[in-house]
Amino acid sequence: METGWATDSDSTAAWLHGQLTSTMCHVDIPLLARLYEAESDMAGYWDQLVFACRETAELRAEERHRGQALQRMLRALMPDAIDGIANLPRMSFVAAFALAARYWNIPRDDALAGYLWSWLENQVLAIIRLAPLGQIAGQRLLVSLSEDIPAVIATGLACADEDIGTSAPGIAIASCAHESQYTRLFRS
Repeated sequence: METGWATDSDSTAAWLHGQLTSTMCHVDIPLLARLYEAESDMAGYWDQLVFACRETAELRAEERHRGQALQRMLRALMPDAIDGIANLPRMSFVAAFALAARYWNIPRDDALAGYLWSWLENQVLAIIRLAPLGQIAGQRLLVSLSEDIPAVIATGLACADEDIGTSAPGIAIASCAHESQYTRLFRS
């Protein structure tokens, strides 16, 4: 908000669409799919790649904190299923989400769609609170951007192992600025 990059419906749509077609397509979705299908011996590798793709200390910390929170909840809800990946010393949110989806037999593509929807809804709710966007405009934005979810999933699933990763300089710059921002309502 402070930079003026996302101040109205159009600029917010452009910002979020950029994240969907970069980070989500080339990092989160391919890694979530691999973690969903991974055997224990490969899960740690894919999980560490999640952290390697987070460009700032703040983004890595957010990934770790959300992962730890979901990991604690999963341990409480399904202690009999905690093994392998669930015992990683530092679990990403992406890995914990994959573990939960597998445990509850949520089909992989449905889990990917749920992950994208929850990310998108969280982003829109944050902008509604921070910008003079309003609830109706926010819901329109959410509906409009959610139409990209199937294409983002298809692109992410087609991503070869060696093509996982992206550079999102706008997100990295915003995260760096956020780390030292005067007023912070959210950790990231």
